Order: sequence, then C-alpha cells, then structure tokens
Amino acid sequence: MKKKYRIRKNEEFQAIIKRKRFYASSTFVLYVVPKKEKSARIGLSVSKKIGNAVVRNKVKRQLRMQLQDCFNIHGDFDAIIIVRKRYLQDSFEVNKKDLETLLKKVRI
Repeated sequence: MKKKYRIRKNEEFQAIIKRKRFYASSTFVLYVVPKKEKSARIGLSVSKKIGNAVVRNKVKRQLRMQLQDCFNIHGDFDAIIIVRKRYLQDSFEVNKKDLETLLKKVRI
C-alpha cells in the first residue's frame, strides 16, 4: 500500500472516529467516513496492548499486505482500522478473510 493512500495525521484519525460510523468483527474495528481526496485512504492503529514495538510493526506490515489484496483504492470512503488482541491468536489467512468480510459489509 502506497504512502499517499494512508491517513497519518492524528487530527484526521480523531475526525473519522468522532463520526462514530463503524463496523466491528472479532479481530478488527473499522471506522468509515465518505472520502475527501480523489482516492480512498486508510489509517492503521495498533494498540500497545497488542505487544511491544516489534510485534506491532509486524502486525502493521501484515495488515498492509492484506489490504493490498482486498482494499479498493477507488472506493468511496476513508477508513481507520483498529486491530484487536484477537489478531495474534489467528493465522494470516484467517485474519485476511475476516478483513475481507468486514470490507464487504462497508460496500453494501
């Protein structure tokens, strides 16, 4: 996932979360808002509860790879993905499938 498709500023994170439109699964919480830019953007949030910096960075790398396959850049929303602790218990493929079903809910 290219950097221009990421949300990085704290103000943008807070503005999207304040809208309180979200979808949840056992592994992720997905906050969405109609997009502001030409292309859809996404922000990733991994809490310190997940683990130390090495574990959090690994989770973010895996999540970016999962999003490359299933996130539509030309979609009609900006999103924030918050990772829950359950992510570490499941495999990469199970987490990817969970993310795909969550993104399908948003498109409906």
